[in-house]
Amino acid sequence: MSRSPIQNSSPNTPSPSHVASLRRLRRISHVLDNAIPIPGTKYRIGLDPILGLIPGGGDLISSIFAGYVVFKSAQLGVPQETLVKMATNIVFDTVAGTVPVAGDLLDVAWKANVKNIELLDAHLGSPEQGKKADWLFVAALLLGLMLIVGGVIFLSVMLLGWLFQVIAGR
Repeated sequence: MSRSPIQNSSPNTPSPSHVASLRRLRRISHVLDNAIPIPGTKYRIGLDPILGLIPGGGDLISSIFAGYVVFKSAQLGVPQETLVKMATNIVFDTVAGTVPVAGDLLDVAWKANVKNIELLDAHLGSPEQGKKADWLFVAALLLGLMLIVGGVIFLSVMLLGWLFQVIAGR
């Protein structure tokens, strides 16, 4: 899991009221990307690649949790550039996850949620405050993220339906 809340005097040090949110975000990231140890190895996987095996719905559930991390990061004052990087990680994870087998293997290695928590930690540990994202930008970013994720899921479900029809000979 990621490191504990920053204990320094930077302007981005979380207030006591934000510590519970940080713990929750780290827990979500851990469950989605690292909760399950692979016996006999040092590797861990989370629920994200397992949910990705469910056509359409699994990616949607994972993306909702990942979007929540972005939303809460915005509330914690993460700048726009970092929020865009976080959203890009989620989109890449979702698009790559639509490729059967290879996408699921990439999902195990990519760990978009861990990357996003690392971006959040880097912001909190930075001595520079950075420009906090405005709420209109955050709303547009999250709406765009959900539209992209929804579109990718829709296309993958439609493709599966088409393949089923071709195989079934209808």
